[in-house]
Amino acid sequence: MRAITIPEPGGPEALVWSEVPDPVLGEREVLVDVAAGAVNRADLLQRRGFYDPPPGSSPYPGLECSGRIAAIGTGVSGWTLGDEVCALLAGGGYAEKVAVPAGQLLPVPKGLDLVTAAALPEVTATVWSNVFMVAHLRPGETLLVHGGASGIGTMAIQLGKAVGARVAVTAGSAEKLARCAELGADILIDYRTQDFVDEVRAATGGAGADVILDIMGAKYLERNVKALAVNGRLAVIGLQGGVKGELDLGKLLSKRAAVTATSLRQRPLEEKAAIVAAVREHVWPLVEAGTVRPVVDRTFPMERAAEAHRVLEDSTHVGKVLLTTDTAAASD
Repeated sequence: MRAITIPEPGGPEALVWSEVPDPVLGEREVLVDVAAGAVNRADLLQRRGFYDPPPGSSPYPGLECSGRIAAIGTGVSGWTLGDEVCALLAGGGYAEKVAVPAGQLLPVPKGLDLVTAAALPEVTATVWSNVFMVAHLRPGETLLVHGGASGIGTMAIQLGKAVGARVAVTAGSAEKLARCAELGADILIDYRTQDFVDEVRAATGGAGADVILDIMGAKYLERNVKALAVNGRLAVIGLQGGVKGELDLGKLLSKRAAVTATSLRQRPLEEKAAIVAAVREHVWPLVEAGTVRPVVDRTFPMERAAEAHRVLEDSTHVGKVLLTTDTAAASD
């Protein structure tokens, strides 16, 4: 098969479309002929040599994919050859084939095409696990989403609105904020010209945000705590603004607030399976009803992964950027 390899860490040009051995199917795994994969910022870190896959995982980048089941390993039930699926991965989505733990498979939602389904697994698993399973967002609460125009952000807006929350977002341009508004965002904040703490407080009568989904880490830590409401919950899922920040525990205590930080890739298989099962139960009906839809900015052939990485690095996209294989082209 062919896959995107990284012979030496570096810029987008480090991504090489190469002939590699087919995956070896393990127990409780299925082999998927990949139709499409999605590009995530973790892939950019892996390309630079900063984010290695977990031991035993595929060495190739790609944290999610869609495709058709080509083989089924021992101990797997509930799936058949040819099923159209999408999957949460620890790696290997930038390839023509990938072996996937059966617990990380999802059926392609009714009404969604096979390629577009590749935009769902990572964002739905990340948002549902952090905003709902950990931070317990409830109807009537205010959710602040940093990076509202990103793949994660566009999904968080829709899921927040679907459960009856009020959603605030930050983004870096009027155009991106307008797209967030189209998805249902109520409070629009241009982080280049506005202070999100002041804007969230003003929009909530001084109360603040009940839940904050943060991709920035250290750079926003102090202000995120200021922006939290009493009993607020800050969920950190990214470190684009650095890894070390100062936390005012007194302010956190006075608000009876909580800070959590999670990653998805390194979790044990059983935890990933539990998250995927929750996504199938709670999110898939919303997708099939058309209440929640993946936002896809553009699509590239897999061999042009370098161009897709440049799009993410330039932050010119809204939603997800996808990569497709010949399998996708053949199914059109």
